[in-house]
Amino acid sequence: MTTPTITRRLLLSATAALPLLALLSASVRAHDYTLGELAIGHPWTRATNGRVGGGFLTIHNTGSQPDAILRAHSPAARVMELHTMTMTDGVMRMRPVPRIELPPGATVTLRPGGLHLMLIDLAAPLRQGGTVPVTLDFARAGSITVELRIEAAGARGPAGGAANPAPGSAPSSGGGMRHGH
Repeated sequence: MTTPTITRRLLLSATAALPLLALLSASVRAHDYTLGELAIGHPWTRATNGRVGGGFLTIHNTGSQPDAILRAHSPAARVMELHTMTMTDGVMRMRPVPRIELPPGATVTLRPGGLHLMLIDLAAPLRQGGTVPVTLDFARAGSITVELRIEAAGARGPAGGAANPAPGSAPSSGGGMRHGH
């Protein structure tokens, strides 16, 4: 074969592969789950060297009936709790909550500084780029296992937010937070 023929074949092969690469790229970016009338979007967590971590995601209840997260569990943590965070006199306090309500037609966001999942007594540090399986148990919809993507320590949100860690952030050891256990 001549060099122009080889080049032409390589270009044709590469061009034919582009749609497949686009599909693969879209499936990697798509990080959403559906369980009945619940749409769960972009579950994520932050890298940590400590023994605790937070889980964050959005849940849109597309139905006409309320639902609620009753509990969460993961092989990555000895204990998981549903938590809320408040600031009182400049001190961040986290407290367990018995359930996280999901009103019909509403979107509930679990995020840093608010409602979140608490992973306690981690089996191993959470390393950026990995994933953590978490099973969510709902009052009406049942259970689903989602993968929390591990973003950078200090990330403010999933994927795009990972590139912008909070100023001065470092892998969390859980210090400076008071947990209401």
